[in-house]
Amino acid sequence: MRRSLFAVLFLALPLAAKQPLVVVSVDGLDNRYLMNADQLGLKIPTLRKLMREGQFSTGVIGVVPTVTWPSHTAMITGVDPVKHGILSNWRPPGDRYLDYPQIKVPTLIGAAHNAGITIAAVNWPVSVNAPVDWDLPEFFEKRRGASMETRAIESKSKPADLVTRISADYPSFPQEWMDDRTRTLAVLWLLHHEKPQLTFLHLVELDSEEHDNAPFSRESKAILERIDELIGQIVAALPPDAAISIVSDHGFERVDKIVNVKTAVPDAVQAGGIVLATDEKTAAALRELKKDPRYGIGREIPKEEFAKFPSNLNQNPSVVFESVEGVMFGNTKDGELTAKPAEIGNHGHWPMRYRSVYVLWGSGVPHETLPEFSIKDIAGKFAKVIGITF
Repeated sequence: MRRSLFAVLFLALPLAAKQPLVVVSVDGLDNRYLMNADQLGLKIPTLRKLMREGQFSTGVIGVVPTVTWPSHTAMITGVDPVKHGILSNWRPPGDRYLDYPQIKVPTLIGAAHNAGITIAAVNWPVSVNAPVDWDLPEFFEKRRGASMETRAIESKSKPADLVTRISADYPSFPQEWMDDRTRTLAVLWLLHHEKPQLTFLHLVELDSEEHDNAPFSRESKAILERIDELIGQIVAALPPDAAISIVSDHGFERVDKIVNVKTAVPDAVQAGGIVLATDEKTAAALRELKKDPRYGIGREIPKEEFAKFPSNLNQNPSVVFESVEGVMFGNTKDGELTAKPAEIGNHGHWPMRYRSVYVLWGSGVPHETLPEFSIKDIAGKFAKVIGITF
């Protein structure tokens, strides 16, 4: 039976999203910024409005490792890094996880694309060659803090003239370094001119400031207040029927020193905020070392808790500890027990140590306080908003 002309034309048209959605990831936005905004004296009227009127979670639990690219990819795949394949921000000995085809499992982006939903991405991690309609991917040869080379990003953009087109309306856009201001300009331009049904934006300056000056510092709070202004501009530009979600990839902590546990226990495995033993002899040595505060060994992570966070670490360790506050584990330059950290703020701690953020606001979104959930649940929540199965 031949299809009608109407059916053929209908199938050729893009599927309209149930609700247009803009996703803004604020890198390093620890949930305590929102939950303790009054105590911190934060002037973040836009974020307060979105929380007051929309949905927000009391906390989002991360994956191992709690770093940017693995966490963002978990957010759009719903699986752990050991399964989706983006294991770190950098591929040893230095190649970057930048290309979307490196992701080993289906993604929300792919599902939306296959459904005919139009998609834009601005500096979204692991988005080079992603199946999106407008792309300014996170790509760089050089960085200056949170800023990345505009020309390098332009070399991977889709369409190839996207920077030129945005610059025609925003003459300051093609500055040397793409920062949170110009990332936001790109989204504003896309919302006005192209009207994507699903938009991903990655804002990076808070994370950079926290590395330099520690989370919850005067400087970091000032950056978040500036980001709140940028989010306000996006909210003002939203179509009447759209929704916006504010998310983040990981929490953040102050780091006062690096402790090299291997100086005393050479067979220990150090991984940022955790140290583990793969045999009982090493486990016994770590338990003894825990008694000495110089080594910064904190809570023993129960085996059942460790099993909930699959990773490329040994999955049957004899014992796992997280660090005490202010300490991360790692090698030191000359093999000393302790060293001054290169950055006084960091992440990469055990996921239960801190929480990231989920807020959803827009047309038809009821005010609701959600319980804690995994960052892996976010892909399903977004799929529901835009009306696809994932």
